[in-house]
Amino acid sequence: MGSTYVSEPVIFLIDTLCSLYILAIILRFLLQWSGADSYNPIAQLLIKITHPPLKFLRRYIPSLRKIDTSALVLALGLQMLADFAILFLKGVTVGIAALCVISFTQLLSLVINIFIFSIFVSALLSWFNPGAFHAAAGLLQRLSEPLLGICRQMLPEVGGVDFSSLLALILLQLAKMLLLPPLHELASLIG
Repeated sequence: MGSTYVSEPVIFLIDTLCSLYILAIILRFLLQWSGADSYNPIAQLLIKITHPPLKFLRRYIPSLRKIDTSALVLALGLQMLADFAILFLKGVTVGIAALCVISFTQLLSLVINIFIFSIFVSALLSWFNPGAFHAAAGLLQRLSEPLLGICRQMLPEVGGVDFSSLLALILLQLAKMLLLPPLHELASLIG
């Protein structure tokens, strides 16, 4: 029983707990940015669990229009802390600049994945259960609407069929393929 016997479960716990809390912060940020209903039960849950640290940070970090910069700073800070702890437990050392790039890359990947998931699930719900309301469906639709609106301008309906979801999913996948690898390469170069 080497050091991995204890370090692997600790790494798993750090990664899981930090990832879930960062997901809650990013979801709160995106829902606020998209103008989602803050009285939605799921939005209320996200607000309650992320409010204490954000309340503290908002004293020192102002918002920029619709952008809650304190939420972004908190998410990046927690991601950097989690990445540092995990790399430390694995015996890997990286500089602060590389850690910033690694953490930013993970947050960017998370945001893209959230949009992919919300658009995909919203499209499925519109096919199988159109017109039905559910708290999660309303939030997913509201979250995906800014991106879908841009895609509708680029590709209008053809024969009464809206291809904006397909276009958005293609563009998001392209963004992952074009943005994330250079950031990973940059982190390895400065690490």
